[in-house]
Amino acid sequence: MGLCALAYSGGLDTSVAIKWIKENYGYDVLAISVDVGEERDYEGIRQKALQIGAVDAVVIDAKQEFFDEHLRRAIWANLMYEHKYPAFTSLARPLLAKKQVEVALERGAECLAHGCTGKGNDQVRFETTYAALAPHMKVVAPVREWGMTRDQEIEYAQQHGIPVPVDKKSPYSIDVNLWGRSIECGLIEDPSQEVPEDAWLWTTAPEKAPDEPAYVTIGFEEGTPVSLNGERMDGPTLVARLNQLGGAHGVGRVNMMENRLVGIKSREAYEAPAATIILTAHRDLESITLDRETYHFKPYLELRYAELVYYGQWFTPLRKAIDAFMAETQKRVNGEVTVKLYKGHCEAVARKSDWSLYEYSLATYDTGDKFDQSASKGFIDIFALPAKVAARVAREHGMEP
Repeated sequence: MGLCALAYSGGLDTSVAIKWIKENYGYDVLAISVDVGEERDYEGIRQKALQIGAVDAVVIDAKQEFFDEHLRRAIWANLMYEHKYPAFTSLARPLLAKKQVEVALERGAECLAHGCTGKGNDQVRFETTYAALAPHMKVVAPVREWGMTRDQEIEYAQQHGIPVPVDKKSPYSIDVNLWGRSIECGLIEDPSQEVPEDAWLWTTAPEKAPDEPAYVTIGFEEGTPVSLNGERMDGPTLVARLNQLGGAHGVGRVNMMENRLVGIKSREAYEAPAATIILTAHRDLESITLDRETYHFKPYLELRYAELVYYGQWFTPLRKAIDAFMAETQKRVNGEVTVKLYKGHCEAVARKSDWSLYEYSLATYDTGDKFDQSASKGFIDIFALPAKVAARVAREHGMEP
């Protein structure tokens, strides 16, 4: 009997998949769980996989690698898919799949499996990574194949004694990592309705948040956050603290209509307090440390970077090439930014940097002004020359400029 390495989360789909793969493919199942900051009982998850029927279960702590290799690069690129979603699930999937492949190859598995649906994005992210790192291995996608509705899955689990964290009264599908929390299914699938308040866990309703604002100061070195309110700390710890603080002030809720890779629109609800705060601070620090041309050009590549990460194209030459550009720009992004948190709002209110390109003597209109305003006339004459010539020629031909 062959061995199938399953990316195991402990949720409904992958828990049912252990039994289903055994019944329908005859494989023994090796359950592989990767901790990217979910703060869950991973030993309990491992034991549950064994209880359901996995021949072995492995847990890998990858929180620091997730921050160093994925979140750090996302911060450099101000990664927001469709300007709203910090793409935390998209960022984690290639790492989960990579770790799964490493264990599968080490254990001699002949098959890789995941619990993604046939109309979601994650199937692409997992299988694109498989194709890059283990193209010779067979792939099984149970949820894409079995044709069960979510209620039928719950019934299947109950019939086979499989413990799952949802029931028909609480149908949400949750995915969590260090960078955010996603909530799907149930009433969220009706975009004409407000997201039910019981779907939110990390964030206080903004109207119930404290009446006094909170201020946090984030220190950056080469574009990477390294301190919070003057205290140096590792990335995962800094992110965890900001998730708690931002969530308490209602910061980080996302309610959007999203364009999935497979071509459909879906209503999505996300909670990402730390990502919201850090990206707000990072963009603000770039505004004072990057020259105008770099600052204006960088968003073009940020847009493409967000798309390729969302599309699961992590292990590609283009991602590495854009990363090289981002890394070069971040050499100047050093300093501190103070962010104000108030009833769901997040605003950078102060910043300072030894690399600041702001010069008071050039910007002020008050005493101390050293800007040579007499030079502006010649600059404008040259700058406006192409428009002046084009307008003259248009008039000669009876056209409006």
